[in-house]
Amino acid sequence: MDGAQQQDEGSRGNESAAAPDSDSDSEQAPPEPSPSPRPSRRPWLRWTRRTALTLVLVVLLPLLAAEIALRVNYTGDPADDTYTRNKDAIWLGHAWVDGRKKDADVTGLARRLETTGIRDLYVHSGPLEHDGTLPASVYPRARWFIDAVHREAPGIRVQAWLGDVLATESPDGMRLERPATRAAVVASARQILATGFDGVHFDLEPLHSGDRHYLTLLDSLRRVTRAQGAQLSIAAHQIDPVPAFHSFWGTFTGHPKWWSQEFFGQVARRVDQIAVMSYDTMQPLESTYGGYVAQQTSLALEVTPQSTDLLMGLPFFHENRFGHWSHAETVPAAVRGVRLGLSRTDADRANFGVALYVDFAAKEGDWTAYREGWVR
Repeated sequence: MDGAQQQDEGSRGNESAAAPDSDSDSEQAPPEPSPSPRPSRRPWLRWTRRTALTLVLVVLLPLLAAEIALRVNYTGDPADDTYTRNKDAIWLGHAWVDGRKKDADVTGLARRLETTGIRDLYVHSGPLEHDGTLPASVYPRARWFIDAVHREAPGIRVQAWLGDVLATESPDGMRLERPATRAAVVASARQILATGFDGVHFDLEPLHSGDRHYLTLLDSLRRVTRAQGAQLSIAAHQIDPVPAFHSFWGTFTGHPKWWSQEFFGQVARRVDQIAVMSYDTMQPLESTYGGYVAQQTSLALEVTPQSTDLLMGLPFFHENRFGHWSHAETVPAAVRGVRLGLSRTDADRANFGVALYVDFAAKEGDWTAYREGWVR
């Protein structure tokens, strides 16, 4: 290779080496503009999420606050003298009046009652027909049971527990708005008292707050029981934990469940005994259930006349379902709640007690907790 060629190749080499710099300086592309943000193609999804979160907070925050308040309501020490006044009661199953129970069973029941404050037995003697009538065939051994209890446990009163489903939330059931139905219920009460019962105990459900037909029925029943020197008692719904809660709950569920405190007082003034069904409360913990019972006890005491026996229900049964959790609704928690409510509201109330629901589902531990926590 000669010098000219080397020079030419060297020149080309230099040009080749310099080319990139030259091209970079003269042909550099302008910067691309930043892409504009794209609008969301699913705004409805974002809106739905925000709405759902808002609803969850609206529901959960008040619920959480309420549960905390119930837990706080369970704290403190009950007054020392808040124990049985020997005015307690127990609901008994139908087996006691239909022939399944025998003399030995009554003897065993009487022995168990000796270590309690129980004075009244609500023995299931129905149910009533939807028209208010009561077939005598459903309580064939009632007279035997009454006589056996009076013999084995003098001083214990036996009341006929009658009930039915009301047509308040379904087309089937008893219709208290019908005068003929109410008249038949009164006739049924008169009929069963003639058997020898010391009183009649009514449990009509679901009974909505403010039902004036129920108040009219109680007025009529009271005239019958007073004329015969018998007791009139009823099983009562729980009281609104916050004012007008039954209306709110009924709007969303179709089942108001609670009574207003005012209506509870109207009922309590018409009867000799009112037993609050203070179970099936939807509470998840013993502490919140006990706090709830304490609140219910106070609310009931505030509007129940001194002359009326007020009884708070104890859960002598064990189920797990929506509305009732056996690990939460225990006898110890209920007893402590009752004592707390009594201590704070009317510790010296004489006509006060607890009602045990129900004999055929009770365990020995329930009886022990009742005796140790309430009877002493």
